Amino acid sequence: MFNVATGGRRRRAFCTMAVCVAVITKENYPLYISNVPAANELKFHYTVHTSLDVVEEKLSAVGKTTSDLRELYLGLLYPTEDYKVYGYVANTKVKFVIVIDSSNTSFRDNEIRSMFRKLHTAYTDVMCNPFYTPGDPIQSKTFDDVISSMMQVC
Repeated sequence: MFNVATGGRRRRAFCTMAVCVAVITKENYPLYISNVPAANELKFHYTVHTSLDVVEEKLSAVGKTTSDLRELYLGLLYPTEDYKVYGYVANTKVKFVIVIDSSNTSFRDNEIRSMFRKLHTAYTDVMCNPFYTPGDPIQSKTFDDVISSMMQVC
């Protein structure tokens, strides 16, 4: 990103794009969870699973107002002291959750949407693989690479 005002690349103060990415089935069990600091794995599992209540709440509110779900992006599900949790739901009711570090204030809503589109496309590619059995945990090198690119340190 080139910033004309500074005459160079825009700098972000300590940024990781995402600290946790999860894919959850419509039955609410995880197909895939990846997080950057491996030491906090249990904390991120808890964060992802607690976000499912908010996802269900938002989906039920949308279901009462319209007959179909056109807006897949749910936006900010809830902020914590350390993280911001965002959600996205596919038409098949598969839920995608991305957790961003709260210290990273440079993220815009359109960047989060772009991350979810990228994640949804990678998930679709996995589902189209004839060797993947639906419902099994996702174990794809290509999918891992997409997630790793979303979690790179800037």
